[in-house]
Amino acid sequence: MAKRLDDAFRFGPKGQAIIWLVLVGIGICGRLWQPAYNVTPLAAIALAAGAVMPSRLAAAAVPLASVILSNMALSPYDSLLMAVVVYAALAWPVLLGSLIRKQGWLAVIGGSLASSLVFFVATNVAHWALTQQYPHSLEGLLTCFTAALPFYRWMPVGDLTWSLAVFGGLVSGARVMQQATPSQLAPVMARHDAQPDQATRSLD
Repeated sequence: MAKRLDDAFRFGPKGQAIIWLVLVGIGICGRLWQPAYNVTPLAAIALAAGAVMPSRLAAAAVPLASVILSNMALSPYDSLLMAVVVYAALAWPVLLGSLIRKQGWLAVIGGSLASSLVFFVATNVAHWALTQQYPHSLEGLLTCFTAALPFYRWMPVGDLTWSLAVFGGLVSGARVMQQATPSQLAPVMARHDAQPDQATRSLD
């Protein structure tokens, strides 16, 4: 398995469009079906979109579309500002895409764990600041983080597992496409090579 992923992730516009749709589908299904709280593929699809899509806007649209569509079947956020924080915390991993392409699997692992930590910190700070559930003091903030730890327990495990699975699927798919292309061109080249021989025999 290659350490660098930039050579593997050379998809054309059609391939990128298919991957975009597949990643959004994975995000929706994985968010609606959670074997444990916060075990979702959202960080994984954001990292993958950032690594595959040439446009950061198109890459950021992958986790955002997944969340917006899956939210139709889930409870709404407490406020619009809280929703903005959640969306930003889920979309920022696309910025690690170029790093992942250059550094490979080590960056995938680090990026997935960083995604979990940033989401945990950002959303809990927002919850502490935007609600009256905890005192707006350092002690209240620490209490908020402590109360949220059970919800964070499986999140890094889920993000790492999903990231390895998604990137493994992308690498395998890219390898299959690269191997299939020469075999599809070979018969065409053979037919073109046969034409001069046929012309020569007809002249004889």
